[in-house]
Amino acid sequence: MSESMELSQSVRLERDGDVALVIVNNPPVNALSWHVRQGLFDGMTQAVESGAKAIVVICDGRTFIAGADISEFGGNVPKAAGLQEVQAAMEDAPIPVIAAIHGTALGGGLEVALCAHYRVSVPSARFGLPEVNLGLLPGAGGTQRLPRLVGVPKALEMMTTGRHVSSAEAQAGGLVDEVISGDGLEELKAEAVAFANKAVAEDLPLVRVRDRDDKVAEAKGNDQLFADFRKSIARKTRGFLAPEYNIQCIEAAANLPFDEGLKVEGKLFMELMTGPQSGAQRYYFFAERAANKIPDIAKDTPLIDVQKVGILGAGTMGGGIAMNFVNVGIPVTIVERDQASLDKGLGVVRKNYERSRSTTAEQVEERMSLITGSISKHDFADCDMVIEAVFEDMELKKTIFKELDEICKPGALLASNTSALDVNEIASVTSRPESVIGMHFFSPANVMKLLENVRGDKSSDSVVATTMAIGKKIKKVSVMVGVCPGFVGNRMLFMRGAEAERMLMEGATPAQIDSVLYNFGFPMGPFSMSDLAGLDIGWKQETSSSSTIREILCENGRRGQKNGRGYYTYDPDTRAATPDHEVEQLIKDFAVSKGHEQREVTEQEILERLLYPMVNEGAKILEEKIAIRGSDIDVVWVNGYGWPVYRGGPMHWADSIGLAEIVSKIESYNESLGGKHWDLSPLLKSLAESGGQLQTHAS
Repeated sequence: MSESMELSQSVRLERDGDVALVIVNNPPVNALSWHVRQGLFDGMTQAVESGAKAIVVICDGRTFIAGADISEFGGNVPKAAGLQEVQAAMEDAPIPVIAAIHGTALGGGLEVALCAHYRVSVPSARFGLPEVNLGLLPGAGGTQRLPRLVGVPKALEMMTTGRHVSSAEAQAGGLVDEVISGDGLEELKAEAVAFANKAVAEDLPLVRVRDRDDKVAEAKGNDQLFADFRKSIARKTRGFLAPEYNIQCIEAAANLPFDEGLKVEGKLFMELMTGPQSGAQRYYFFAERAANKIPDIAKDTPLIDVQKVGILGAGTMGGGIAMNFVNVGIPVTIVERDQASLDKGLGVVRKNYERSRSTTAEQVEERMSLITGSISKHDFADCDMVIEAVFEDMELKKTIFKELDEICKPGALLASNTSALDVNEIASVTSRPESVIGMHFFSPANVMKLLENVRGDKSSDSVVATTMAIGKKIKKVSVMVGVCPGFVGNRMLFMRGAEAERMLMEGATPAQIDSVLYNFGFPMGPFSMSDLAGLDIGWKQETSSSSTIREILCENGRRGQKNGRGYYTYDPDTRAATPDHEVEQLIKDFAVSKGHEQREVTEQEILERLLYPMVNEGAKILEEKIAIRGSDIDVVWVNGYGWPVYRGGPMHWADSIGLAEIVSKIESYNESLGGKHWDLSPLLKSLAESGGQLQTHAS
């Protein structure tokens, strides 16, 4: 092998006999930065000019090119070869070009690989076009080339979900030509060079994917195929533009010549790239990563070695929390007050696993074997971390933490799965408040992504760092917040709920209010959510006094979805909700009896009165330093409360509306309606006057 030649700061050219190797080294993920593109372009040119008979494109480090350099989106970057120039240089090369793939070939990385004449990979490699997750579509020919290699149905599924496929699936579908036996990078390099030499010796054709039409022929003019696919994903992709735009591009691949399809791709890509949805989704991409950073916690803060976790309570929350830990191989001791409750809880966990399509029978047994059931808290003595998951009752929690303080070993992390209570008060009854923290899991805890970690005044750096690290290990999106009633998510939700109830009294119907939020992009509105949870939670017939709408509904035998009658009536088979005129009359009669004048409430007013108090409260949360940064609030709401990610979160959304506009409306509603939640946040007013942003504000 000859000496290497540096082509750019991240690409070099080497020679192995007759084969030129163009090697990318742009840690950590070999993103397609401007210098990578320039190096690839120069590498193609110089390899051909050097007399090489074949070219292998390969990457150093842990992966092939894993995508575009997102930091370049919308920014000023040095002039360099464009991606399409690189692709043309590969595709039109007069000698075989082989892409050698390990790690992941994603987005622009896969689009580069699709322009090689052949693709060779290691068994562990994964492939995908995940641009849809950033509100985009593959903008460098991916929408036109992928269907030509794997067929239209597979391309539709891959591009509208962003799913990564394995090398075996890629080879079976025609995306990869050869999967080598080992996973080592040196082995890949040797096998790719051998494949290149074979291509030369056997005079294999220089296959340009763009010229292939056999895999798209059956979809040409087949409108029904696309209509059926749209219908199959409609519920999951409701409100998102990018999945539909991806489908339109694949339709173009099936029905138009390659270059015409590229024009469709380019036009639709630019519409998405410059539109608000992709801007919001790209913002959120960085917001989620920023949430992991706690400014005053050093990177080298020692972590508690969590080898075994204790969970108090085997109910819905406790069982769901346990599943998160055993899913990643961490043993759990789960304690209940009696054997019957314990058996019931463990039975639910088993059923959850057995119902899961992604869990094999063997995995069910393996995971259940990691759970030890007990009816004695003393079995927490050897746990490194204990999470309490009982009722939201302060006195009960304080009693429990006193006991845990006596039972648990020194240094054990003690966490409360509280959704609103004061973590400092809970910690105050222990001799080790520095070991206490809140870990607010969302229900169902084995499904919901958000973990709202609540830092007490005395929580140690090690406990804070460990809690965030554990969240990542159990595949949660963790956000660290401070102590206040309701923390970040529920505190803002209370504001929305107050206005929803108030508008009911003024003449808006439950269905009208819910539909405004549903059309905004939420999975459901507040009254549908109440029906789902159960209207009778905490309600007692003997003390009910017809003093609230909820009490009146319960008194009229309306419990929610559980008995088919709540704010809505529910179809017993489909559980489909239908607005109920009897409920609307009950609400109207109650409101009139309390002296509330009935009127028409517009959809715009409903939207403003539901969401603007949340924005206002978010600003107060930032003022009080309960959230570290504005973007953390958005991460909480996207992952815990169904805020549509294509709107970025409440802080990003408020910035996009314009803070001056929101301040004006809040002041107006404060004057006409009153209520503490309409008292304008000084921070919000200040940012509106200065042209600042909530999403970038840091406490």
